[in-house]
Amino acid sequence: MTIGNVTIAGKAALAPMAGVADRAFRKLCVENGAAYVVGEMVSCKGLCFGDAKSEELLSLDPQEHPAAIQLFGDDPDTMARAAQKAMTYHPDILDINMGCPAPKIAGNGCGSALMRDPERCRAIVAAVAGAVPVPVTAKIRKGYSREESNAVEVALACQEGGAAAITVHGRTRDQMYAPPVDWNIIRQVKQALSIPVIGNGDVTSPETAAALYEETGCDLVMVGRGALGAPWLFAQIEAFLTHGTRLPDPSLSRRMVLLRRHAEYAVRFKGERVAMREMRKHAAWYVRGIRGAASLRCLAGTLSTMEDLENFCRRVVETADPGEHTP
Repeated sequence: MTIGNVTIAGKAALAPMAGVADRAFRKLCVENGAAYVVGEMVSCKGLCFGDAKSEELLSLDPQEHPAAIQLFGDDPDTMARAAQKAMTYHPDILDINMGCPAPKIAGNGCGSALMRDPERCRAIVAAVAGAVPVPVTAKIRKGYSREESNAVEVALACQEGGAAAITVHGRTRDQMYAPPVDWNIIRQVKQALSIPVIGNGDVTSPETAAALYEETGCDLVMVGRGALGAPWLFAQIEAFLTHGTRLPDPSLSRRMVLLRRHAEYAVRFKGERVAMREMRKHAAWYVRGIRGAASLRCLAGTLSTMEDLENFCRRVVETADPGEHTP
């Protein structure tokens, strides 16, 4: 598929997850088959006022393209100025967050709260698209609430404003991430628009990725929580959808190789102290579903140094069932 003049040469993209989809995780996911990645959301106001945290959020690794920077805000002019500043980091695409359900975002009129005002959505997209030379996209939800499921209306407004593609998460804001996900709304948006539509929500396996494509007709699937502790999912989706091959999950030894690499990237980008604090949750995700996972998650919560992480990886492999060592 293409988004504007950007070609996405693959079947699955990484979703923009705050506190998770940082440069280290995006880089690892690209190495494991992600065709396109979207970074953590960045405040337009913070960017315009020179917030110190913005640089790490905006920085893109040379190997992770095509990549998008995601911005959030509620004022068209401010977002246009922020978009121009974001271009310093050379994104291929700029994405506008119109779907975040977090109270501190939606409660301030940003994220999913924008869906209550389709005209503002159109104006924001138009302002940003007119300010930058790259394609502009928007990520929305099914609606603000069960009573306000207006994804089609909002998507059409964004398309009118100049959006090059729309991502739809099949849940309302008040659902947060609770089931069920509504793929039918993604299909409705796809049928209504002439621009590409990316489907998002509960893609946790190659089979669910295939089902999302089949049921909605979307142009690309976006993986969020399904990739946590499982960056290999992108390669599995690619193999299944391209060749019909079901790649097995990696052995625990291989998982720990990926966890070490993930940590090494994080330390390179953020320094050991910050990186290892953030790697605690990732380490816990990498051991989901294995024997002794509960005690290993407790151990993951104590990680402070790369040496700690090396010891953690050895502990995981040593305590595994023999069959879990199979390459």
